[in-house]
Amino acid sequence: MKLTAATRILPMPERGPVLRAARALLRDIAATCLPGGGPGADILLERAPMEPEQYRLAARGGALALQAGDDLGFIYGLYRVSRDILGVTPFWFWNDQPLTRLPAREAPDDYAARSAPCRVRYRGWFINDEVLLSGWKLGGRAEGPWEMAFEALLRLGGNMVIPGTDENARRYRALAADFGLYITHHHAEPLGARMFSRAYPDLTPSYDAHPARFEGLWREAVEAQRGTPTVWNAGFRGQGDAPFWEHDARYETPEARGALLSRLIARQVELVRESCPGAPCCTNLYGEAMALYREGFLTLPPDVIRIYADNGYGKMVSRRQGNDNPRVSALAQPGERGKSGLYYHVSFYDLQAGNHMTPAPAPPEFVRAELTGALARGMDAYWIVNCSNVKPHAFMLDYIAALWRDGDADPEAHLRAYAASAYGEENAQAVCACMRAYWDAAVLYGAHEDDRAGDQFAHHGARMLVTAYLRDARAATRDMRWATDAPDLAGQIAWYEGRCEEGSEKTAALLARCEAAALSMAEPGRTLFGDTLQLHAKFLSLGYEGARLACESLRLAQAEDWLRAFYAAGRSRQAYLAAYGALREREHGHWRGFYANECLTDARQSAYVMGVLMGVLRSRGDGPHYYGWQRRFAMAPQDANILLILRPQNHLSDDDLFELMLAREDEVSKG
Repeated sequence: MKLTAATRILPMPERGPVLRAARALLRDIAATCLPGGGPGADILLERAPMEPEQYRLAARGGALALQAGDDLGFIYGLYRVSRDILGVTPFWFWNDQPLTRLPAREAPDDYAARSAPCRVRYRGWFINDEVLLSGWKLGGRAEGPWEMAFEALLRLGGNMVIPGTDENARRYRALAADFGLYITHHHAEPLGARMFSRAYPDLTPSYDAHPARFEGLWREAVEAQRGTPTVWNAGFRGQGDAPFWEHDARYETPEARGALLSRLIARQVELVRESCPGAPCCTNLYGEAMALYREGFLTLPPDVIRIYADNGYGKMVSRRQGNDNPRVSALAQPGERGKSGLYYHVSFYDLQAGNHMTPAPAPPEFVRAELTGALARGMDAYWIVNCSNVKPHAFMLDYIAALWRDGDADPEAHLRAYAASAYGEENAQAVCACMRAYWDAAVLYGAHEDDRAGDQFAHHGARMLVTAYLRDARAATRDMRWATDAPDLAGQIAWYEGRCEEGSEKTAALLARCEAAALSMAEPGRTLFGDTLQLHAKFLSLGYEGARLACESLRLAQAEDWLRAFYAAGRSRQAYLAAYGALREREHGHWRGFYANECLTDARQSAYVMGVLMGVLRSRGDGPHYYGWQRRFAMAPQDANILLILRPQNHLSDDDLFELMLAREDEVSKG
């Protein structure tokens, strides 16, 4: 049996999710089969009484029959054909998979395949903190990146998505449903409703003050999604991702908070069931809700799926909120009744030490232990994985999909297979070694195994300390209490500098290893490696170098060594700008513009903050007339001390003055 450019799908669906998958398969055939390959086996779509999402494939009479009982069964079957016979991988787009065209794609005459039930019932991605996707267009179309994300999710066996955050979630939920995915909701947006403060910007967002308006927004959301496959997320947080009592001082006790939250969840479920009888509902035990639930103050309807969440770093304990880190277990308790599931991060944004632009710093063995441990507690009703912008996190998303399909997967075997598939068999060993080195290079900022710093650590920490210095050159800042209990700013700087020196050393070695490995790699895997792990190592290395130099600048500033502090701040700024530049340099083809909106880790903002520090240091060391440093570095030594005209040229900018210092680094070292 063979597929050729002449292969047809019969009957071709006229509309809906199966049509999208059929068109994707025909696109894959066109990308892998040359014209003129002769007649090919047609793919016959046949309805059959089967369990939801299940399918059977079998060669029959020169054709390939695909039997399924529902849309998802057909979708998964069509993508199985693409993977098995055409060799198109789930991340073909995100990994720029090279597709070779042949006259025909062969399969055994007795080819047969069938699905197996997935270990997790509802499973998918939360496309969250999606600033790269939102700032980038594919083929001139804003929805293009989202289509590629939804397709990859379905190819991995996912069936559910939160299609973005806030406005994006409403903008793209119809598109996600048209791909055949269930819609679910952000834990801060109950039922997918509009935020109260957006609908009523002049009113205080208090349920007690405006119950009818809140319920009106919930009813509006239910009506807008009625008829769309949805796992309804009930809950109540404040405006934004914060507890509601931050906006309503009447709820000062856990009893009062739990009573209101229990009542509102029950009311939301009631509203859903009025319009959508039997619809699945869930609620997030996230952050403050976990403590209320554990303490017995939160009561949930018995058929609502309870969603437990990791702490953002892959550990199934409650997340750190600012400086508060109770680490309450986030696993269903033995013997706990009802259905449960989880919310898990491969990408996390916390303005402290999360990972956003680079892969999760925890190895797959750690992830396996956490997720199989959750399954052992019966947490198999619902998995939603925070995938942020997809591309930096492809391997871990691929691995977790194996867990939600099969319940377990050997990390080393999966890594080896993924590396061979994405980068080429000839490059797989080197890629695996570098990926292991990546996880080994993670900086531990605390005492727990999951206290592994992501890319934000080298940016947000430096910005916190610089800002604190500009406010008060000696006093400790509350912003760093989550990381260190040092009593003053000097101690906080010293603690952070130690971690960043370690990070700079480790990531520089990682980058050198990646660069050496890349030299021996064959194309096209070498280009993909440069776009992924080698880029991640470079971004981390430059970030840590920027942070280390920021600390050096602050130490020198506290010693009132203004000139050398200015120079160190300039070098820090230079490193941060180079980190952003490294991202932009890896844009090519349809990736042009992908990193333009890098605004969460935000290397450019780190550079800006260091530029502000440079200005302050120059004012303290060279003000108020600003001629001494310029004469020293812009004039010949024999002229610098002739003060008949103090400043014979216009004042130089901080950047221009720093460039002159770079050329005379030995002179700078004298202070």
